[in-house]
Amino acid sequence: MGNGIVHSFAQFGYEVTLVGLNDAVIKNALLLIGKNMERQVNKGVISLNQKEASLNRISYTTDLANGLREADMAIEAVTENYDIKRAVFKDMDVLAPQHAILASNTSSISITKIAAQTQRPDRIIGMHFMNPVPMMNLVEVVRGYQTSESCVKQVIDLAKSLQKTPIAVNDYPGFVANRILIPMINESVYTLFEGIAGVQEIDTIMKLGMAHPMGPLRLADFIGLDVCLSILEVLHQGFKQAKYAPCPLLVNMVAAGQLGMKAGVGFYDYSTDPKNPTIAKNFRQEFYQSME
Repeated sequence: MGNGIVHSFAQFGYEVTLVGLNDAVIKNALLLIGKNMERQVNKGVISLNQKEASLNRISYTTDLANGLREADMAIEAVTENYDIKRAVFKDMDVLAPQHAILASNTSSISITKIAAQTQRPDRIIGMHFMNPVPMMNLVEVVRGYQTSESCVKQVIDLAKSLQKTPIAVNDYPGFVANRILIPMINESVYTLFEGIAGVQEIDTIMKLGMAHPMGPLRLADFIGLDVCLSILEVLHQGFKQAKYAPCPLLVNMVAAGQLGMKAGVGFYDYSTDPKNPTIAKNFRQEFYQSME
């Protein structure tokens, strides 16, 4: 997500500093951004000159203080873990200029709770991009309890300058996109877990019957099963409703490290051909045979 956010800002004329954990992370990020821009050139989305100009707008550092020194805005895109985000925002609050807006790309964690760790809660906001960022138009703009309307307006205008469609929402668990999407994915996992249908059947029904471009189990693999589980836990803890309880199968898969595409296996096996994965061996047996 961080790579995609840097990519989009640089493409639309912004000077961007990528702050990475270490040199290896930064090198991989820049390689990925370059490859994705090359795909845009090949598809005629941008020119070769635009690609080079965009890459030249990206600087990088492993030092958060250097990255924030002259920032007008900082967007956090660390892992979906409140304790990590809290620590990052405490540091950003100290290091960023007083006028700077601090945004989180969180997909479910409370912006109000994050803002409470800072001395500028009126300038803390959610800017939830969809993945892959350069291709997806939606940005959920999440206003915390103390986020100022001027901050919301600035971020909406900023998103529009990236040719995105910003939608402002209030700060409650899962916001809108994931409050609806992730329970659907969880119900799909329950449908598999209970032996009602297999992986291929579930995904095919949702693609053909509901006109979804990708089946929910394949989408879960793409998002990351650990991320799906984290969001469900936020929903379950936030609303205290049984309907948000994670499926035991999802919990076990995450515990086993079967996290989806990034791990090479989830509901599908990506080890041979990531673009055309096969059903993971755990689920290859016909679902009705497993019920005997």
